[in-house]
Amino acid sequence: MEVPPICLGGNVYGWTLNEADTFRQLDSALAAGLNFIDTADVYSRWAAGHMGGESETILGNWFAKSGKRKEIILATKVGMDMGDGKQGLKADYIRRAVEDSLRRLQTDYIDLYQAHKDDSSTPLEETLGAFTKLIEEGKVRHIGASNYTGSRLAEALEISQKNGLAKYVSLQPHYNLMERKEFESDLLTAVEKYNIGVIPYFALAAGFLTGKYRSKQDAEKAARGGMVGKYLNERGFAVVEALDAVAKEHQSNPARVALAWLLAQPGVTAPIASATSEKQLEDLIAAPELKLSPEAIKKLNDVSAPDAA
Repeated sequence: MEVPPICLGGNVYGWTLNEADTFRQLDSALAAGLNFIDTADVYSRWAAGHMGGESETILGNWFAKSGKRKEIILATKVGMDMGDGKQGLKADYIRRAVEDSLRRLQTDYIDLYQAHKDDSSTPLEETLGAFTKLIEEGKVRHIGASNYTGSRLAEALEISQKNGLAKYVSLQPHYNLMERKEFESDLLTAVEKYNIGVIPYFALAAGFLTGKYRSKQDAEKAARGGMVGKYLNERGFAVVEALDAVAKEHQSNPARVALAWLLAQPGVTAPIASATSEKQLEDLIAAPELKLSPEAIKKLNDVSAPDAA
């Protein structure tokens, strides 16, 4: 499966972006060649009054209205808590969950169906067997993993190989300039050994790497402000300062630089980032064209090192 170098995050659909604005964004993204979209059944259950499924529902409505389903590489996920005991990766639950997602998405297949997080209470063979049946039935084309450790990812891939089961073709880890340690010290080894694609989520650290959060007051005003509080420290502000400097050197902006840095990292296929404005979408479209100098990459590597102050 070939994908563009940026994946459009659907976590904002139905949350901080309403249906009409989402439709406009999807039209613009597709026109620009940004046809890889990532969502999940649980989006946006965290918002007041939401039940989960809001993002998938809006995407389904757009597919029905636009007729563009076949032009989109659609990724969604299963496994997070949907309430009423609906969670995990047991075979019978995956079967129910995929039917719910297909109904909301108004489609009969999912291009990339991902385990949203590891389920240690369910044998990997059971989960992979359930995914294999969905692929055989044509309801799913490929499968991926998210929020796995390197050892569990490697174990799953070995089980697939030994038992002739569908295998994870991608990993969706939490990875960006502010979140480097887990991916680089644990997951990258498995990714390179088994040659799977990497589509990091929160590529812009919930917006922190765009430079719009420069104080606690900035964070308090935003819907996603609670996610960036942990970055409002000496290391975080040093990273933002370095992004500003590199952006100036490259006649760009911090968001594009942060995405270009991710794209330059070993193993990374397509960072996932969401947009809530036309300007933000323009940044996602333009980021792959930005090629950072070796000096710029080193500057960002040094200032964002996990053990940096």
